[in-house]
Amino acid sequence: MTVMDMPQLDTTFSALSDGTRRAIVARLADGEAPLSELAEPFDMSLTAVSKHLRVLSDAGLVEIEKRGRTRHCRLRGAPIKEAVDWLSKYEGFWIDRFDALARHLAKEDKD
Repeated sequence: MTVMDMPQLDTTFSALSDGTRRAIVARLADGEAPLSELAEPFDMSLTAVSKHLRVLSDAGLVEIEKRGRTRHCRLRGAPIKEAVDWLSKYEGFWIDRFDALARHLAKEDKD
């Protein structure tokens, strides 16, 4: 499958391009949480956090369920797995580059 056949990647990376949204995803990796709890660490309104959650939800990264008056959020792993699978294809390339850099630096230290 080519990257052109993976439109979810664009949506996932776009949603994760913001630090607040990455922090929300990191928190939800620990388990489901109500919106009010997710908003606590941020110096912004509940409405602003809701907008970030909407972006994550639209990207398929977060599921929001209303129970009574409370919105509960949970992480959905499939889009993240797709991104990790795509990125892992480049792991060998970067390992080779870092190994080459280490060899170069070690050679310079000897000179």
